Amino acid sequence: MLSTLDWIVLIFTVSFIVGYGIWKTRGHKDIQSYLLGGNEAKWWTVGLSVMATQASAITFLSTPGQAYNDGMEFAQFYMMLPVAMIIICITFIPLFYKMKVYTAYEFLEGRFDLKTRSLTSFLFLIQRGLATGITIYAPAIVISSVMGWQLGITTLATGVIAIAYTVSGGTKAVHITHKHQMVVILLSLFVIFFILLNNVTEQYSFSENLLIAKANEKLNVLDFSFDWNDRYNIWSAMAALFLFLSYFGTDQSQVQRYISGRSIAESRLGLIMNGILKLPLQFFILFLGVMVFLFYQTNRPPIFFNDKALSEVRASANAAQLKSFENTYEALLDEKTQANNTLIQAKRTGNDSQLASSKIQIQNIKEREMNLRGDVKDLIRATNPKLETNDKDYVFISYILKYLPNGLIGLLLAVIFFAAMSSTSSELNALASTTTVDIYRRLIKKDGSDAHYLKASRMWTLFWGIVAIGFASSGKLYENLIQYVNIIGSIFYGTILGIFLVAFYFKKIKGNAVFIAGLITQAMIVTIYFMDVLPYLWLNVIGALGVIIIAHLIQLMQPKALTLTAK
Repeated sequence: MLSTLDWIVLIFTVSFIVGYGIWKTRGHKDIQSYLLGGNEAKWWTVGLSVMATQASAITFLSTPGQAYNDGMEFAQFYMMLPVAMIIICITFIPLFYKMKVYTAYEFLEGRFDLKTRSLTSFLFLIQRGLATGITIYAPAIVISSVMGWQLGITTLATGVIAIAYTVSGGTKAVHITHKHQMVVILLSLFVIFFILLNNVTEQYSFSENLLIAKANEKLNVLDFSFDWNDRYNIWSAMAALFLFLSYFGTDQSQVQRYISGRSIAESRLGLIMNGILKLPLQFFILFLGVMVFLFYQTNRPPIFFNDKALSEVRASANAAQLKSFENTYEALLDEKTQANNTLIQAKRTGNDSQLASSKIQIQNIKEREMNLRGDVKDLIRATNPKLETNDKDYVFISYILKYLPNGLIGLLLAVIFFAAMSSTSSELNALASTTTVDIYRRLIKKDGSDAHYLKASRMWTLFWGIVAIGFASSGKLYENLIQYVNIIGSIFYGTILGIFLVAFYFKKIKGNAVFIAGLITQAMIVTIYFMDVLPYLWLNVIGALGVIIIAHLIQLMQPKALTLTAK
């Protein structure tokens, strides 16, 4: 349980920043100020808000656990992000500003027609509505395990906080809270890094710790081997370019962050800031996971990081089998400690043959440990098939709760709340904007007053918040959360991006052709996903190229025969 000091820090930090955001942005009078914040955001506000939207609680819970288990290879995923930022700055931003749009999808009606605008809006609403539930669900898992609350109650409490200030203050509240939240998040991560650095260098030097990490294959960043089933190699990173172009260029949760900037120049600078800082930030967060791994080389890690799952096994008929596994694991940890000592001594004495044999031994221990953890997961499934057997997302929070000093634990739990709120508020703001502008105002209520649409925007924010909480309440971990949210996006992003690329670069393609191409491609992507024949990142590539190619074929074959129209 949390100490009194942790409770004070947690409640004060969250209350102050959220309360300040609500107070500072009260009194919106029109939809333009509510959805675009009056176009007052400076470039650093745009940049921090873009970063905060992407850096959800999933990032801070899942990424270190990803590195703890699989090393630094996930960093490859972000290598094409700066390229995507440049393309968006050159092509997307000027066109959005030229048409003075509230949403990205307004542009498509001017370029194509209403049905194409409605299709892309609908695909976005499905994708982002589901993903918002995940951004609420992620911290709810942590808070429920810390507080001992029921997950449903925790999910509700987490979602309500984000809904409150987003409904109240709109885009401007999102921007203001994002700035303060990101400052607290970044400072907290650096504090954890220096605490870890101090701990891991008590027995071995920093360079010796890196040798241990390298022997365990935790520092491998680049993988040039081509394997369709490997999600994280340099070729998958190329595929991720399409995901970034769609996420930052066509996802309203991001577009709304930078079209609310003061000018094209301010928006471009904000995106370039994100492109420059995001890769080193992600690398740093991954390296925190490696540092946690190194910490557990001299401190005994649990055999499984989800304590609740282990507790249920201990209370079952499988308790004796679990105890046997834990005894084997303890012996394996002793063997690992000895192997690390031998490795370091071989390095210190320059004994190359001993160094090589130690690395082989460490690899052997690593493989046995993975097999043993697999046996434990099988035992958990046998005890209760509903229990979660993925513990990557518990690695970092487990370290925080067990080893950090009082006060700092409360601050880091506030960081998790902030990360959840920053993404959730942006997403709710975007969902409300798209629903109000692209669906409600365009298709349902065309003659409402500005005050009416302002009220509708608030009501749609509340509606999507309730939907997200409902989806989060029925959530389940999938491998790990950071992959789950990217998978959901990849099912829809490719088609949306393809439609926008046709709009930008292929002027001869008309609305009927791209609309039908979008429908065909989306059906194809869903089929490929459920057939499980390709890693999810490639769905973005196939979706984008599929729309472009099919639209060209339709336009060439039947340039005049298509008669679908939308008034």
